[in-house]
Amino acid sequence: MSPILLLGLCCVLVGCGSPFRRDPPGRSIAELESLPDNFVVAAMDKVGPSVVRIDTLQVPDPFPFFPGDGPFDDNPPEGQGSGFITRSDGIVLTNHHVVEGAERVTVTLRSGRSYPGQVLGSDVVTDLGIVKIDGAKDLPVATLGDSDQVRPGEWAIAIGNPLGLNNSVSLGIVSATGRTTGVPGGSRVSYIQTDAAINPGNSGGPLINDHAQVIGINTFIRTSPGGGISFAIPINKAREIGEQIIANGRASHPFIGVSLRRITRNLAAGINQAGAGCAYPETNGVAVVEVLPGRPAAQAGLQPCDVIRSVAGVDVSTPAQVQVQVDRGRVGEPLKLGIERQGLTKTLMVVPKELDLERF
Repeated sequence: MSPILLLGLCCVLVGCGSPFRRDPPGRSIAELESLPDNFVVAAMDKVGPSVVRIDTLQVPDPFPFFPGDGPFDDNPPEGQGSGFITRSDGIVLTNHHVVEGAERVTVTLRSGRSYPGQVLGSDVVTDLGIVKIDGAKDLPVATLGDSDQVRPGEWAIAIGNPLGLNNSVSLGIVSATGRTTGVPGGSRVSYIQTDAAINPGNSGGPLINDHAQVIGINTFIRTSPGGGISFAIPINKAREIGEQIIANGRASHPFIGVSLRRITRNLAAGINQAGAGCAYPETNGVAVVEVLPGRPAAQAGLQPCDVIRSVAGVDVSTPAQVQVQVDRGRVGEPLKLGIERQGLTKTLMVVPKELDLERF
């Protein structure tokens, strides 16, 4: 089994305009010290009613491609994950992989009430999905926090439906923020890492802080002997993508058209000694391996063997960091790249195009 597991067994938010409740960010030391001993109970009481179980049904092809596969399956594949309500008329935030390929969606509240759900849209790049509960109103709503204010060491509370056990809660701390290494390749998300216990079925459920504000969406775990590490999509990123899906039916992702490689001081020295064609500065950085012809990076003058030092004024040292910064830009709007080429520093302006999700 891969060390990286998506949390759904088949396994975000949003609404028209700005539908997200949001409490003021930040807390003083005095506020932290004044937290009641039962703050987890208080957080569970506040957020728990908005957490839902999402059951999906995938109807297989009645005319299978391969001979001998048999007739239409009387027991089509089922999946289960989590989500949480962000608008009282039934907008639910979850993961793309929770609802991917679903022909039928059922949403069950903590009270036991079940409703049919409709997938409004999802985004494979960030693994976010949005479900609308049909025929519901005056539903409990989760309050969203500010994930940019999250710091390592803070409390992290996960709520979801692991292994089908509805409204389970686990407690841990935020282990790291802005995590772009050790996660699925090609990630455009800076994840929140936590040690709160997460299991299959938690996908799409909220990660909340000690003030019952949602700070992330539990998405996947990396397993190892004796335990695992949990990762959540920051709620600010989810809010951004969710609003795009609600407004346009899809999310927009900038694309510049390069292949990158992380280099270290020792690797650069080895490449230089081998005379492999590129003369790299013997420092850590992000080397351009390939520039796709006719794409934005090529049009801006980026070349193989260049080293990218910054994107939009933010220093970068890994390909994932480059991707994250590019994704924070906008399609059609110039993006500044700081590069090093043959010992000289240069600034290039690249105009990203829309990422072709058919080829993602």
